[in-house]
Amino acid sequence: MTTAHATLPNHDAPETKIVSSRHIACDGGEGALGHPRVWLTIPHDTGWIECGYCDARYVLAEGAQDAH
Repeated sequence: MTTAHATLPNHDAPETKIVSSRHIACDGGEGALGHPRVWLTIPHDTGWIECGYCDARYVLAEGAQDAH
């Protein structure tokens, strides 16, 4: 089963990560210099989400399944 992904935005994200779960945590990845941990859920209609703090883009991998 493949998931149709909407077009990504025109701007470049500082970092793009391919993930295998719709539910992910982002903390900026820089220890004390990062940001508070936030939990993000990748929407079904887009297949990606960007962190509101660091603008890292998380893209759901092709064929990834929802965790139950």
